[in-house]
Amino acid sequence: MTLVFGGLVILDGWLDGSATAAAGDDKAVRGTLLTALVAIVLALATVEFANLAAAKGLRVLLGPGIGGVVLLSTAWYWPQWLGVPLHACVLWTLVFALLASVLAQYWRYGTDGVLANCGVSCLAVLYLGLLAAFVVGIRVDVGLWETLMLMFVVKASDIGAFTFGKLFGRHKFSPRISPGKTWEGMAGATIVAMGTSFAFAAAFGIMAWSWALVFGGCFAVIGQLGDLTESMMKRDAQQKDSANRVPGFGGILDVIDSPLVAAPFGYLFFRLVV
Repeated sequence: MTLVFGGLVILDGWLDGSATAAAGDDKAVRGTLLTALVAIVLALATVEFANLAAAKGLRVLLGPGIGGVVLLSTAWYWPQWLGVPLHACVLWTLVFALLASVLAQYWRYGTDGVLANCGVSCLAVLYLGLLAAFVVGIRVDVGLWETLMLMFVVKASDIGAFTFGKLFGRHKFSPRISPGKTWEGMAGATIVAMGTSFAFAAAFGIMAWSWALVFGGCFAVIGQLGDLTESMMKRDAQQKDSANRVPGFGGILDVIDSPLVAAPFGYLFFRLVV
């Protein structure tokens, strides 16, 4: 999956000129393929989120929920076409999601569960749509290789955590939320993430090697916190996985939970350091 994602992002950059070295190659509109991928993945993740909520007796209003998530997660892309400020796209999407949720609640359920249903629907829009928007934001505002660096570092940290946890795990990291996580796994996540970050920085000249090590260490931790965030929701819903779409992982939400939380902090790191 990582290789397919990387290939798609590089193809995206080749199409809009971001992946070529010649000056003046960049097109006015960046990240079209990545934006389409984000929209599809987040729409499916919204359905999985709705299933988790249903296990708690909560109803995510799927029409406004999916619409709000897709529009918000791709908000960084549209100003390139429409010429409107980013904040206008974000604010009007939030207005749409809120009012559409209230209207859908009225038509489908009346006054039964207004606060719960509209509340969990808005949570879906913010958790999935707002956090994922920064993935497109990094691609549009920062660059192609930085986008790949963040994703590869975060997923490498997941691999490191799993491997070291299985081989050496003894001391529980967060037994109340995710009993399988260990401090040894966290150490493995940090080592692998720092190595991956250093390799990306050296190969593509993204940042100084010292900052690359800091980046890897920080996002190993942030990625694991992203995983714990979704684990809290699954534990509350008494579900092991968000779905069974992805063999070996569970659901799409189980795959993207770490990058979701990491993306806003990645955008901030790149804007401050790079």
